[in-house]
Amino acid sequence: MFLVEITASFVTGSVSLRADALDFLADALNYVIALAVIGLSLRWRARAALIKGGIMAVFGLWVAGSIVGNAISRSVPEAHVMSTIGLLALLANVSTAMLLYRHRTNDSQAMSVWFCTRNDCIANIGVILAGAGVWISGMPWPDLAVAAVVAYLGLSSAVRIARRAIVEIREGDALISVPRRVGFRRAWLFVAGRPRRHPPSAA
Repeated sequence: MFLVEITASFVTGSVSLRADALDFLADALNYVIALAVIGLSLRWRARAALIKGGIMAVFGLWVAGSIVGNAISRSVPEAHVMSTIGLLALLANVSTAMLLYRHRTNDSQAMSVWFCTRNDCIANIGVILAGAGVWISGMPWPDLAVAAVVAYLGLSSAVRIARRAIVEIREGDALISVPRRVGFRRAWLFVAGRPRRHPPSAA
């Protein structure tokens, strides 16, 4: 879907399609990272989620820059192609979202994967509506508005994922440090010995 949408974005001149295509690419990278850390500790999964949050943030900033560039040039995209590709992408994302929905609150890793797919579904609907808006108005502003929404979703989701991942990394550090402290205390008691009780004196 990334290849389909990125090609269509250059053919039609649509920023919202380009934003959605890059969102597909970010999702693909995020899914690879998520699969790579399955079965690892909470700390490693949280660190992977931080990386994915960074990818989403970079994506959002790139889209924001594209919006400014197209707003200056005011090029009008091809509306009918936008809506057709947006509908195809929506079908692909809804099928993925149905698989991920029940796992969305497991941890920051699952949350990040869910946010990626949810954002894509919203973006796809926006692209379809933007195509209709461009067709009715003959202006590029509906396309730019949807691209702005996609950029905002990417940045806001990145912040939420990063916050939860940081909390989970701290929790993981706490879980590791407590056994070490307990282990040191037990070792010290073993080496030093417990205070001996004096036997009762014979009366």
